[in-house]
Amino acid sequence: MSSLRTQVPAVEGWFTTPTDGSDPVLIGAQCGGCGTYVFPPRAAWCPNPACSCTELAPVELSSRGRIWSFTENRYAPPSPFVATDPFEPYALAAVELEQEGLIVLGQVAKGVLAADLRVGMAMQLDLGVLRSDDEHDYLVYTWAPASEGAA
Repeated sequence: MSSLRTQVPAVEGWFTTPTDGSDPVLIGAQCGGCGTYVFPPRAAWCPNPACSCTELAPVELSSRGRIWSFTENRYAPPSPFVATDPFEPYALAAVELEQEGLIVLGQVAKGVLAADLRVGMAMQLDLGVLRSDDEHDYLVYTWAPASEGAA
């Protein structure tokens, strides 16, 4: 048995996991009628109350944006969620995507806490390991600080 674990998404279809060195991107959906974006992706029912479209198409979303709001989690989540042992606090950020204007909530990269963040700060999509077992590293999307000129 190999000691190397395979990296797989913790949730299939929400983001890309490139193996060619390119940056990951979020996968959302867009209404063909009014242009509204949604994340996480779904195939039906536009969330815009002024639109009656029932079909949404998958679309790649921006991988950069700016912090709209943020907080820090200092308590281990209850079961059935899996937390690190020992538990390590982590930040969450609501990031407004630069092109779509959609606000996407996500965990911030390991080692970056609320004290390191500010509203309006440029962020870039990244991948992090949520948990591991003997065979897999389960990946999630995270937000990492980006250079100011990036977003």
